Amino acid sequence: QVQLVESGGGSVQAGGSLRLSCVLSVSGYRYSSYYMGWFRQAPGKEREGVAAIDIDGSTTYADSVKGRFTISKDNAKNTLYLQMNSLKPEDTAMYYCAADPYSWVGRSCNYRYWGQGTQVTVSS
Repeated sequence: QVQLVESGGGSVQAGGSLRLSCVLSVSGYRYSSYYMGWFRQAPGKEREGVAAIDIDGSTTYADSVKGRFTISKDNAKNTLYLQMNSLKPEDTAMYYCAADPYSWVGRSCNYRYWGQGTQVTVSS
């Protein structure tokens, strides 16, 4: 059984920072073997892949967040992070983490497991 729980969302002013966390609870499979990603979905818009991290630590980012967001993971804590700096109102969305133990899907939405999301609101 796999469970993903996000936290760290909130309301900030433009230019501020937030760090999202996602704890992966899994039995029978090593956390370090999971491909993981962060996604967001604003009202009326499609879900967007923000960042993803491979099992070897390589990363990919959406152009809209490059240089501002950083994805990382702590295998010892089974936790995925998204450090978000220089936040803009257009970053406002529900943020989700996702995981897949079988294949690298990058920033596509083809992940096997998803969290429930954490809301990020950026005011101007």
